[in-house]
Amino acid sequence: MPTLLNERGYKFFFYANEHPPAHVHVMKAERWAKVEISTVEVVSSSLKRQELRECLELLREHREDFLEAWHDWFSRQRGSL
Repeated sequence: MPTLLNERGYKFFFYANEHPPAHVHVMKAERWAKVEISTVEVVSSSLKRQELRECLELLREHREDFLEAWHDWFSRQRGSL
């Protein structure tokens, strides 16, 4: 489970066996969200409204890094098959 960022209590990560489209999972305490990286579209969430706003702000700030990490990870995974 590659972790992309730990900031302001949010943990951004994806699972090693994910599927397209590129997305991240976000945890804060017992709450969570799943967000598509490119579009910043919330797929599902149990975060509070303010937490979701903060989470999306962080995702926008780090979007390019997250996409790069996603593509790097999965291109390596395909290469090892």
